[in-house]
Amino acid sequence: MSDTVLIPGGRDVRATLDTAASDGVEVGSEDPPRAETVVVACPPHPQQRGHRGDERLAAVSDALTDRGIDCLRFDYGDWDEGYGETTDADAAVGWALDRYDRVGLFGFSFGGTVALVAAASRPELAGVCALAPTARLNDDVDAVAALDEVVQRGVPVRVLYATRDSTADWRPVVERAEELGIETVAFESDHFFVGRSGEVGEAAARFLGARLSGE
Repeated sequence: MSDTVLIPGGRDVRATLDTAASDGVEVGSEDPPRAETVVVACPPHPQQRGHRGDERLAAVSDALTDRGIDCLRFDYGDWDEGYGETTDADAAVGWALDRYDRVGLFGFSFGGTVALVAAASRPELAGVCALAPTARLNDDVDAVAALDEVVQRGVPVRVLYATRDSTADWRPVVERAEELGIETVAFESDHFFVGRSGEVGEAAARFLGARLSGE
């Protein structure tokens, strides 16, 4: 089941909340059990038609809800060169933290970098998973520096990437992650993970699900 959510703040940020199916609950139940955990999912570059319905985000959401974890997929507000988009992710995380016991963060491509940057100021997060993150959001915001800060704050991290990715500048992030002892997962694929979205979704959901359950 999915609901539309408006994220409070100074920007127009709209989201879809995918709620986990509850076994044994009748359809139409007035008060079904609420999941205690949620993952906020950041879409790819909005100027390259990235949006919350992205195939990779949907695959992650499906894998999470199958595990009893809700997923909040959001769209950025008006383009702001990466600055406002990071604010949007932080606002979505704040919305989630107000309503759930434990919150994780996921992002793909530009959204993967947004997720790392947002996580650097959110030690409350149970974990962050970045899929094919690019090294920078803009001239001022460096994903590698953000990765260092996330680790210092004790937030568990995993980086997933495609070995044939010629779209995103992912190597600096992966190399730094490995230097920091962060597990990285390689897929023999291009940047868009054509035909492999299901595998990507499962890999991200396994990591985040374990962190959200406290394993």
